[in-house]
Amino acid sequence: MAHCIFCKIIEGEIPCHKVYEDDRTLAFHDINPKAPMHVVVIPKKHIANIMQASEDAQLLKDMACAVTEVAKALGVQDSGFRTVTNTGEGGGQSVDHFHFHVLAGKTFGEDFG
Repeated sequence: MAHCIFCKIIEGEIPCHKVYEDDRTLAFHDINPKAPMHVVVIPKKHIANIMQASEDAQLLKDMACAVTEVAKALGVQDSGFRTVTNTGEGGGQSVDHFHFHVLAGKTFGEDFG
């Protein structure tokens, strides 16, 4: 049984526009983009946030490799992109499943507010 919307996407219950997939991760276009290119990278293992993910070095490596593959797929590996993860309600996390946002297609400043 799926835990959350991302688990339902992994299980194929909810469709997505895939950018990258391997046996441990899935990346797809965000349905509410915050940049011209906005991809969400998730582990296929349900884990709440980076605090829990920090206990799984292989999962973090898999996520970093997936971000690299997404950057290549988007053609932004040389021009640059932003990678963000939100943790907890105060950090803006809206889905209780660890994920990275890969944002590209515009120039970002140093501010995060």
